Amino acid sequence: MTVPLEVISRIKAVGIPVETSLLRRAAYSYDASNYRVPPVAVVFPSSVDDVVAVVEACAVTGTPVVSRGGGTSMAGNAIGPGIVLDFSRHMNRIHTIDDAAGVADVDPGVVLSVLSREAEHVTGGVLTFAPDPSSKTRATVGGAVGNDACGNHSVRYGRTSDHVVELDVVTSDGARLTAFAGGVRATDPGDAHSVARASTLGEKLKGLAQANLGPLRTELGRIQRQVSGYHLSHLLPEKGFNVARALVGSEGTCAVVVRARMKLVPKASNPLLVCLGYADVVDAARDIPTILEFGPAAVEGIDQAIVDTMRLRRGADSVLGLPEGKAFLYVDLDGEQPEEVSADAARLLERLKADGRLVDGRAVPHPAERATLWRVREDGAGLSSRPASGGESWPGWEDSAVPPGSLADYLADFRVLLDEHGLTGIMYGHFGAGCMHIRITYDLRTEAGRKVYREFTAAAAALVVRHGGSLSGEHGDGRARSEFLPVMYTPPVIAAFEAYRRYWDGSGLLNPGSITEPDPIDANLALAGIPDREWRTHFALSPVEAHDARTDPWVHAVQACIGVGRCRSDSGGVMCPSFRATGDEKDSTRGRSRVLQDMVRGSRSIDEGWQSEDVRAALDLCLACKACSHDCPAGVDMATYKAEFFSHYYEARRRPMSHFSLGWLPRWLKLTAYISPLVNAVLATPLSKAVARLGGLTTERALPRFASRRMLREQLAPLNGSGPADVVLFVDSFTKGFRPEVAGAAARVAADTGRQVTCETDACCGLTWISTGQLDTARKTLSRTVTKLDDGTDTPIVVIEPSCAAALKKEAPELLGTEAAQRVSSRIRSFAEAVKEWADGGWDPPAVPSSVTVQTHCHEYSTFGAAVQRKALAALGVDDVVEATGCCGVAGNFGFEAEHYDISMKVAQQALAPALASTGPGVPVLADGFSCTIQVKQLAPGRRGLHIAELIDPAAERDVRGAND
Repeated sequence: MTVPLEVISRIKAVGIPVETSLLRRAAYSYDASNYRVPPVAVVFPSSVDDVVAVVEACAVTGTPVVSRGGGTSMAGNAIGPGIVLDFSRHMNRIHTIDDAAGVADVDPGVVLSVLSREAEHVTGGVLTFAPDPSSKTRATVGGAVGNDACGNHSVRYGRTSDHVVELDVVTSDGARLTAFAGGVRATDPGDAHSVARASTLGEKLKGLAQANLGPLRTELGRIQRQVSGYHLSHLLPEKGFNVARALVGSEGTCAVVVRARMKLVPKASNPLLVCLGYADVVDAARDIPTILEFGPAAVEGIDQAIVDTMRLRRGADSVLGLPEGKAFLYVDLDGEQPEEVSADAARLLERLKADGRLVDGRAVPHPAERATLWRVREDGAGLSSRPASGGESWPGWEDSAVPPGSLADYLADFRVLLDEHGLTGIMYGHFGAGCMHIRITYDLRTEAGRKVYREFTAAAAALVVRHGGSLSGEHGDGRARSEFLPVMYTPPVIAAFEAYRRYWDGSGLLNPGSITEPDPIDANLALAGIPDREWRTHFALSPVEAHDARTDPWVHAVQACIGVGRCRSDSGGVMCPSFRATGDEKDSTRGRSRVLQDMVRGSRSIDEGWQSEDVRAALDLCLACKACSHDCPAGVDMATYKAEFFSHYYEARRRPMSHFSLGWLPRWLKLTAYISPLVNAVLATPLSKAVARLGGLTTERALPRFASRRMLREQLAPLNGSGPADVVLFVDSFTKGFRPEVAGAAARVAADTGRQVTCETDACCGLTWISTGQLDTARKTLSRTVTKLDDGTDTPIVVIEPSCAAALKKEAPELLGTEAAQRVSSRIRSFAEAVKEWADGGWDPPAVPSSVTVQTHCHEYSTFGAAVQRKALAALGVDDVVEATGCCGVAGNFGFEAEHYDISMKVAQQALAPALASTGPGVPVLADGFSCTIQVKQLAPGRRGLHIAELIDPAAERDVRGAND
């Protein structure tokens, strides 16, 4: 695609940066839909003046304009040709929160959860912002206005349109207007062009409503979730000619929203979740009318496939508290008195049991248990994309809505329709509002599959209309459903839609392809047109699933990202530390995935793909923390993709020096073990900085002291190695080379449990070669290690360093692909995991401090479970745990590399630095990972990061377990 130079030069001429790189355009060619439309360029406006300047340049050159917030649209309405305006990066300010009026004045790029959090903070927990779609931690106000988003609690709070007071917009002819309840005015009364435009537009909109009173009254606003088309019923006289509400849901096709005044609502008091289990979703839907009699704030549903996938990805304990059943409803009750809420819950359960469809049900009063259950629902889109049962599912018909009382019959008929087309649907959604999010097993990779997609969508549109419903219930029509709006609406209403859009945007430049004059639903599909090639990889990348999808494993792996954007969240989980540091889409897991997806699509050859500078640049700030492999609901593993790509990319290039200084670290440590006094003496002089620069390392971070072989021997000498081992203690290269005292503590702890311990000190997990993409060496190293460890027993192998444990657990089987590697993997325990097993098995550990600060290790978090450290400490009896759940920022080689130091320290501010600041110097700091201890020292030189083995070392004095070095 050739970038039109005139529009770019016009925008640059007024001092606005324009991004036109292939990397940037690749990241913005996709949203969370089935579509791919490359833009001309991307602009990150900082002000309304920037927006006006860009729109004027586009108007002169005939270039389309697409507004974008979090980029989480499932209908394809956040992508398009022309200039994409991403408001999330700079225009994300909350200007005021008026407690008395209950109104927030915000930029369009404000994230919904941030607005809710700030509203609650400012009003002392009295008010909040109501719309809470599952994407609320990255979706923006502008996007919610564009789609008329609703969310989990729409049963009570309705749609975004119910919460709009005023919208400031820019039209395609450069007018700055404010839409409100009663009309439209110039935002600046002194702006003559905008005053005239507002007057003309207002008259045309009134005339449009007057000319279509009958159709607008009978066809629009019939059900709670009727989002399809334009919301012209708000222009009716009895609706107060509310131009602001009519503009909501227009998907950026009428005007560019640049500011909004939004209503706040009272925050619910004493919420109580009631979880209900049913035999299937149809039975669950039949109970909706009864449930609604109890005035719930939310009635959400999921099916068993989503639960199974959550447990597969994140462990059996990631979903706790579900009742028996194969389909589940979450019912949120609340009220002034907790006793009354509990009584309502009991009455609801009794009533549903009497009706005979409920399999099981329970109230869930514990906040932590409620949070885990809601997480399953919120991650539904990603979890259902590649379910535990295998295969793939896609959006397209993921947003239909019917009257809640018709939902059961609609779902029963819908399942028949699926069967007729040989498809399966994974169902979840807003049951209480009659809105279903159904991801379907379309085959969008083949011509035959795309034909089924079109035929099925046409039949589904007719079905939902037959049940009195809407094609869209909150995601908008976009590219996915606009073509079928004539199935739902009569020609007069379609004509009114066309006139409405024309009055706002006579040039047709704003988000073309959606609502009116739509693109075909099977145009611009992202899975169409990808070359059928064999990309040879070192890692085994789910070859069975790829075979089912009839595509190459590497292609299948990088296409795991479906765009839901959880990696753009500013809190919760660990993913994605680089995005949280920069706020830039290209530094998110999703942004990197999109560049990889364009690599397999657009490269003229495989060799050209592996040599892509755009991919290398996109991967540059990936810390390889592996958090995405746990937190991403679609199962993206960017650390693996980075290692694989680097292994090919550097076949024909000179590697950076850090790949030798740090990537070959286990080899250097074998040498330094013999000459550590000399090495340490040199590093204590000004020569240390010269050594660091020579190795491609930052001079801002002191290099650690190296340990000698004698130090390790002394630590492990007391170990009694006679008799068959109950535990194999794997002493990794980091522990041997830098902190042998941890090896001694770990050995003493294991022996204190009464187990016979043997140590493996002459094997390596290959981690440093993996993280730098030196996979041939990593494979050879792991092969030797697996051969040594695969001794024919099932003796647990307890690994001291969490990252090494993760490498042996996950990377070894994926790189070697052997049964021996699988056997060894099944025996691997992280040390914290082993401690919990020992404590649960009856071991009485030494006394522990009452409180500790813990730096969660990213690799341990992703491979052994998010709560492994907390569980171990609970088993030991530690009551007060301040947990830094986030990457420390060092992440192996990343934080030592000169070019990455600044980002490393920004990442540390996300979790570790606040955790250290919130606890006193006497509170022990647990940092099982060697990298984490380095960052603790950098942030708080007076505090020492301890391994959990040191905390519970039976030979240690109490003051040794303290926090000070």
